[in-house]
Amino acid sequence: MTQNDAHLLIVDDDERIRKLIQQFLSRNGFFTTSARDADHARRLLEGLDFDLIVLDVMMPGDDGITFTRELRQTRDTPILLLTAKGESNDRISGLEAGADDYLPKPFEPKELLLRINAILRRVPQSQEVIDVPKTLSLGDIRYDIERGEMWHGEDLIRLTATEVQLMKIFATRPGEPVSRAKLVEDLGRDRGQAQERAVDVQITRLRRKIEADPKQPRYLQTVRGSGYMLAPD
Repeated sequence: MTQNDAHLLIVDDDERIRKLIQQFLSRNGFFTTSARDADHARRLLEGLDFDLIVLDVMMPGDDGITFTRELRQTRDTPILLLTAKGESNDRISGLEAGADDYLPKPFEPKELLLRINAILRRVPQSQEVIDVPKTLSLGDIRYDIERGEMWHGEDLIRLTATEVQLMKIFATRPGEPVSRAKLVEDLGRDRGQAQERAVDVQITRLRRKIEADPKQPRYLQTVRGSGYMLAPD
């Protein structure tokens, strides 16, 4: 997906910040729509589809984390959270709720642009020609490698853009450990312990969708000293 194809929803209760973000992203080739709070965003989402949501955490009414959790029940639209600079708990809670990434305030507009582009690059592209799918079996779960889809019987399991990318990484090397640092790199994120911790949170969320007992994973295993490994049947 390119910038010129992407429609972004900016949700922030601060009108000045909301307008600045919208103007900056519009100048950089995005089509943007803004909402002042979660209720306003809900009304927009009833009639419009968005490629990515930039969502402030601290808002009156439903905060960004609560709204993220709600959206993940029905949508897999990528979500970038804007968090207070020192609130690491908000960042972890946001990732656990289903956000794809977070950006602490205050931030440089260029970093916002880079993070949005990195998320959009991870969004799987639709295929006009569907070949015979190649799949991995994870117990009762079936993962279609080519289409980036996960199924439990006839039920499609919703994956976020980051979860799709993680499955793509693991599916190319089943039975082979992948380090946390390598996962951070392949996800297009900045290196560092904070991002490695963010990957740990995403792995925990992905296990909840794959494993019968996420606390004792059978298929998405932790390999001590080496990282994580997908071990299909």
